[in-house]
Amino acid sequence: MLIGVVGKPSVGKSTFFKALTLANVAIAAYPFTTIEPNKAMAFVRVQCVDKEFGVQCNPRFGYCASGVRFVPVELLDVAGLVPGAHEGKGMGNQFLDDLRQADALLHVVDIAGATNEKGESVPPGSYDPAFDVKFLEFEIDMWFLSVIKKGWDKLARQMQQEKQDPAKVLGKQLSGLNVSEELVQKALADAKVDPQQPAYWEEESLHQIARFLRKATKPMVVVANKIDLPHGMENFERLKKEFPDYTFIPASSESELALREASKAGLIDYVPGNSTFAIKGQLSEKQARALEFIKKNILESCGSTGVQQALDAAVFDLLRFIAVFPGGVTKLADQHGNVLPDCFLVKPLSTALDFAYKLHTDLGKHFIRAIDVRSKRSVGRDHLLKHRDVIEIVSGK
Repeated sequence: MLIGVVGKPSVGKSTFFKALTLANVAIAAYPFTTIEPNKAMAFVRVQCVDKEFGVQCNPRFGYCASGVRFVPVELLDVAGLVPGAHEGKGMGNQFLDDLRQADALLHVVDIAGATNEKGESVPPGSYDPAFDVKFLEFEIDMWFLSVIKKGWDKLARQMQQEKQDPAKVLGKQLSGLNVSEELVQKALADAKVDPQQPAYWEEESLHQIARFLRKATKPMVVVANKIDLPHGMENFERLKKEFPDYTFIPASSESELALREASKAGLIDYVPGNSTFAIKGQLSEKQARALEFIKKNILESCGSTGVQQALDAAVFDLLRFIAVFPGGVTKLADQHGNVLPDCFLVKPLSTALDFAYKLHTDLGKHFIRAIDVRSKRSVGRDHLLKHRDVIEIVSGK
């Protein structure tokens, strides 16, 4: 799974990315700080199952803190987007290329309206962040449309003359964007086009197909960053009503980064995504003031910094992935003594057999049954898994 962090320059994308990953990235208040895409591991929150079984887990990947399991996902921070990106303006061509394999997008927006469409600083409230939501939609729609229309006139005539299936042809053409033949079939039905006569499809129909495919393959969470600046909260409430189809998360990336770095330095106890922290180290006067500001203006006002919540929303709400723990009815540890060492993120509607294959090809090939470790009930290959299931796979040789 790959989650893309997108947005125009200077809205706090790189700060947001660093807050989630603590990766060493360039952060500055000028356009195109990010030139090459940054890739690193971030972690989603899952309530760990170890306490239900009276044990302490030992994760091989990620970590567990205060009963919360942090499961790794790959995060990509790409170059800032400006209007006209699909025509190559700014870092547009690279931006769009970098996003090809992204499963979902986190669109970081300066919700205070303190940066204009070019990413230049302006007084808070003087720019409408609604334009950013609209133009990002438009740029990605046009990117999809450009792929569809590549050699379209000749391709459409050929499909019509040779009676080729447009869903199959376009599915192949768009495969680099995570588009399948089945998804194209749904897009054609939504656009109400005649699959027998692609040469007569109107321009607006092609636009509609592009929009459908963009929504299906690049679902988006809007990260309302800089929520603590003037006009931030009022813009947030307005945009939620203006774009009811999107998930909006109020956020302060700078606050989250400060909390994570203070935690790493041993100054505070803080679990990412929590609404509180506890001071445990000796603070300078400046550090104490900064933490008090975060506590009062971010955590108490919004319930969290929003950074962790945005990533969790993309993985669990948009993509609807679930977390499943491998385990055994008689033994929860692996051969090295690590208890509940793994937690896997799997696609919605995954079956016990799907999970067996995810663990190891041989387990899938020789699958006999699975066992729900909590209930000790045997289940078949078609059994649908649920979030936080603990599953044992029984296979032959």
